Order: sequence, then structure tokens, then C-alpha cells
Amino acid sequence: MPSTPSSASQPRRHLGAVQATVLALGMILTTDVLKTAPTVAANAGGWSFYGLWVLGGVISMVGALCYVEMAAAFPDAGGEYAFLRRAWGPQVGALLAWSRFAIMHTGWIALMAWMFADYAAALWPMGPATRTAFAVGTVAVLTAVNLGHVRMGFLTQSALVLLVAVGFGAVVAAGWIVPAVPPTLHAAAPAGGHIAPLAEGHIATALIYIFLAYGGWSDTATLSAEVRSTRYGMLVASIGSIAMLMVIYLALNRAMVSGLGFEGLARSSAPGADLARRAFGAKGAVIIVAIVGISTIASINSTLIVGARTTYAATRDSVALRFIGQWHGGRGTPARAVIAEGGFAMVLTAAAGVARGGFSTMVAYMTPVYWLFILLAMGAAIRLRLRHPEAERPIKTPLFPLFPLAFMAMAGWMLYASLTELGTGALFGAAVLAVGIVPGAWRRWRSPATRVAPAA
Repeated sequence: MPSTPSSASQPRRHLGAVQATVLALGMILTTDVLKTAPTVAANAGGWSFYGLWVLGGVISMVGALCYVEMAAAFPDAGGEYAFLRRAWGPQVGALLAWSRFAIMHTGWIALMAWMFADYAAALWPMGPATRTAFAVGTVAVLTAVNLGHVRMGFLTQSALVLLVAVGFGAVVAAGWIVPAVPPTLHAAAPAGGHIAPLAEGHIATALIYIFLAYGGWSDTATLSAEVRSTRYGMLVASIGSIAMLMVIYLALNRAMVSGLGFEGLARSSAPGADLARRAFGAKGAVIIVAIVGISTIASINSTLIVGARTTYAATRDSVALRFIGQWHGGRGTPARAVIAEGGFAMVLTAAAGVARGGFSTMVAYMTPVYWLFILLAMGAAIRLRLRHPEAERPIKTPLFPLFPLAFMAMAGWMLYASLTELGTGALFGAAVLAVGIVPGAWRRWRSPATRVAPAA
């Protein structure tokens, strides 16, 4: 039986509530909103446009409250992985870890690295090989940063979040500078001039993209073992970061609608750049490139922080991979998991140099997997409350079990909508997830007597 790790090789509680909130905000604050806003505007105009952004933030808070209860009761660097493993057993936990490693985290890092390279190439022309080297080098540098002391990765993230917020402030300012476009009550009309009624399926599509922009709040649970306040730390970090994000997104969307109009926003492929160009001229393009560049670096850095902790927790619980699941006591980081996460992301980034998909393809690839595990996590919140009533819960989910049940219903609807609305990319993501089922199924078939019950 393996020996119990010393306290030096475990995560330490070193984060104050403010720092944890900034880090949590960095996990969910990206330039996604500049990509998702046109799709939302094309499917919901007028006050319903802003209402859906508010609704997305409020619903995200409901889900976050369920996570906060589990994070405070069962703090673990694995976050969502630890909840699912404890509630549903090691097979489900391992499947989540596989999805994060093969689909969600490393895939997102590769996408962000290429977005950064593409925008950088707009200022400094690069050939295909140079652009690939630039993207891979970005991941390599940030991996090295997170291999240093834990403070290096976290302080870097805090500085990047501040810079992104300043950049978004420039976009908001642009909305005040340019003459306002008369508001329209609907999204862009088709060529014939007739505006079709908004269908329910269009609302589902709008919400898919809105939740993508708010996505990442579930990853804040990976900070639960490093937040100093065991009572309110995770509550402040999770709910505070979503509330701040909601304000930022409403301000950004209001600025883009004011400066471009609903029709202009719906038809724009780069609304931030279009708005900045109207306000600041040619220099506006440079501003947007800088914002996107800083944001992508922040997103890669935060994903490395989260992904490495999930990989650490999963490999820590695996006999075959335990050599990866080691916490470096001196640096305060899961160093080997950082190397594994960053290394695989570099492989995906290099492979993307041969065949790259667009933003919408990656949305389709990741979304169904995301909502499947959110559904399971909400079920875990109920199951853990029933199975472990003795556990101390400094924070309890309000209106339990109504909140997790309602969120389960919403997650089920979003899972169905993503599979039916987003095309073949969603099915491909589901197929990659299914690959992770094979090892566990094989082991159970070979040794049915060795099945492991959910952790007590």
C-alpha cells in the first residue's frame, strides 16, 4: 500500500479571497465574447439580447453555488474530478480526466495558441512554419512559467487578467466615442428584408454561445485546496468572478451594439476590431490584436493551471500513472502534470499546423462533452449530500435540491441542443470521449470481481 504523502507534497492554502477571485476571473475571462456576440445577436435582438446575457450569468451562478458546496466540503486540487470520482466511482472520474486531457484543456490551449499566432501574423507576417513555431513556443514558454514556483504562475495570471480588463475597457470606451447606431429590435434581416420570427432552436444556439463565454466557472473548484478561507473563500471567488464577468460582458455588448447596431454586430466576424477601427482608425486594429494576444496568453496560462491540477489528481489515483501525480513541495506545483499537460498541448498545437479547424468547429467539438459532465456533477451534488450527511459543509446550496435539479434539466437540454444544433463536430467530440471508456470496460470485462465502488 503506498505511503501517505507528506504535507509538503500536498497543495497548501496560500490564496487569499481577493487573489483567488482574480484567478477565478482569469479562468473564465477571454475574448470569447468578441467571437460569440455576433452569433447571439443573429439569434436574439433588442432587450432579449441583453436578457440572455444576464440569464446566462445568473444560471452560471446557480451552478457555481452547487460546486462551491462540494468544493468547501471536499476540497481537492482535482476539483470537478474529485467530486465525480467520490460520487460516481473511479471510472467516471477517469473518464472526466480523459476528456479534460484529450478534448477540453489541451484542445483549448492549442486553439488559443493558434489564435495568438494568427493575430500576431497580422502585424508581423509569418510563413506557415514560423507561425507553427510561434504557437508551439507560446505554449512552451507558459509551461515553463508554471514549472516555476506557484507564485510565478499565479502572479503572471493576475497581471494578465488586469491587462485584459484594461483592453476590454478600451473597447467599451470605443463604444462611447463613436456615434451611436440607431438600435434595431431584431437581429440582421435576410437579403429579402423580411425578419423571420425567433425560433426556440435559435434561442438554444444563442445560449450555447453565451454559456461558452461564461464557461470555465466549473474549473475554479481546482483552487479549493489552495484557498486560505475554508468557509467563504470559494464562495467569494466563484460567485464574485461570475458577477464581475457579467458586468464586463454587458458593458462590452452594450458598446458593440451602440457602435455597430444589432445588424452590424450580427454580420461582423470581428466586432471588436470593427468598433475599434471606427473609434481609433487604423490604430484600432493594433489595439484589438494586443487585447486578443494578452487574452489568449491569459487563457492558456489559466488552462495550464487548471488542467495540470486535474491531471495531477487523476494520475495520483492511478497505480500506472502515479509517477505523474506528484506535487512538488518546494515549488508548490504539480510539476510533472504541468509537463504532461503542456507537452501534449504542444503536440496538438503542432498538429494544428497541418490541419486546423475554425472557432465554431472547436465549439462543436467541446460543447457536448462539457455539458455531459456538468450534468453528472449536478447529480454528484445531490448524491454527495445524501451519501455523506456527516461531512462539514461551510456553504450549502440554497433551495436544495431544487437548484441542482433545475441545473441538471438545463444541462440535459443544452447537451441535446449541442448534439442537434452544432453538426458533426459535436459527434466527433463524443467519439473521442468514447475512446476513454474502452480501458475501463476492458478491465471490468477481464476482472469483473475487481470492480470498485464509489469512494466512501
